[in-house]
Formats: sequence, structure tokens, C-alpha cells
Amino acid sequence: MNKELIYNIDWDKNQLIPVVVQDSDNGQVLMLAYTNKESFDLTLKTKFAHFYSRSRKKLWKKGEQSGNTQEVKEIYLDCDSDTILLKVKQNGVACHTGRVSCFFNRVDIPQKLPPIEQTIENYSVSDTLYHIILERKKADPKKSYVASLFKKGENTILKKVVEEAGEFCFAIKDSNEKEIVYEAADLLFHSLVALGYKNINPDLVKQELQRRFGLSGIEEKNSRKDG
Repeated sequence: MNKELIYNIDWDKNQLIPVVVQDSDNGQVLMLAYTNKESFDLTLKTKFAHFYSRSRKKLWKKGEQSGNTQEVKEIYLDCDSDTILLKVKQNGVACHTGRVSCFFNRVDIPQKLPPIEQTIENYSVSDTLYHIILERKKADPKKSYVASLFKKGENTILKKVVEEAGEFCFAIKDSNEKEIVYEAADLLFHSLVALGYKNINPDLVKQELQRRFGLSGIEEKNSRKDG
């Protein structure tokens, strides 16, 4: 290990630095992610790629949910010591869409999308749906309901959340189990659209719920006042 080069990384200046991930066998660029000192140290120690998620605001091991891990074969630091290149053995596919690489949208010429190589079943429904919602942001509003909501803006999105919350409450009052489930799904979906509008990953909501485990309602409210 070239400790001199590793020590050249100025983590005080750049707490997050970009990481280009490349297939060690064929040279294909697989993805771009970010790392901080802690996740980089884990990468060095375990020889598996670890990153820092800017949207989830936490460390993550590539493939921790999908099983599509990246075994690190070579590590390079660029001339400015502020970008890392990982050459890896990719187990499975790199992209959460099920495609080999995250770089499949060619923009300089029209091109048919490459096929989905793997259906990733271990992602949660909310995580998968959130990524789909983000992808719909730039879709044709005439062809995508989500894109039409984004085009109409915040007030329309929030109006839908309020409407769905009201319909969910009415379903509860009517004690209709089928309608309760249906309206709850609508409410969750439109809540995810609202989160997507603000680029807030639903994993942050999960983390907040986990934080509250073991706290009484009174303690939780007090903790918000103290903050």
C-alpha cells in the first residue's frame, strides 16, 4: 500500500471526494459515487467498495442490499489527489436499474436503451419506487403522471398529498379494509413524490423512525424542542 499517496488526500478540504468505478476485466466505467475518510478506510481494510451516500447521509457497502458487491482489485488517485479510481470485480450488475453500468443514457446520438440484465429484488419497494420517481422528473409530462405533477409544481403535489390523506382518513372511518389499503398506498406514493420533489431520500425517514425506537412520545417531542 502506497501510504504516502493515501496521506496526500486532504480530507479537511474535501470531506467527500468522487470515486470512479471501473470493471477490472474490460475497462467499462460502471458508476460514480462518493467517499469520505471512513468509507475509504473501510474500502482499504475490507477490499470491498464502500461509499458515502449523499442522499441517505450515511456509509454504505456497494451490494449490501442487492448482493452485487464490488471486489477492489486496484486503487488509483488522480494527479490532484481529489478523485479516486477503483478497478473492481463486479459481482452482478452495478446499476440499481438492473443494467450492467449506470452510464447507459447516451445523449450525443439516439440510442435504444440496453437491456436490463438483472431484476434486483432485495431493494425495498419504497427505495425502488423513489428511484423511479426521480427518473420520471425529466420524462414527458404527457406520458408520465409523475412528470406531470413535477411540471405543475409544489402546490399541485402538496394538494394531492392532502387529498390522499383525506381519502385515507375516510376509508379508516368506513372500516373498509380494501379501501384502507388502497388509499394508504396512494398516500404513500404521493408522499414519495413530494419527497422526490425536494430530493429527500425516504431512507432518511426510516432512519428517523429508527432513532425513535425506545423513546416515549413525550421524550421524542422534547428532543425536537431541545434541537
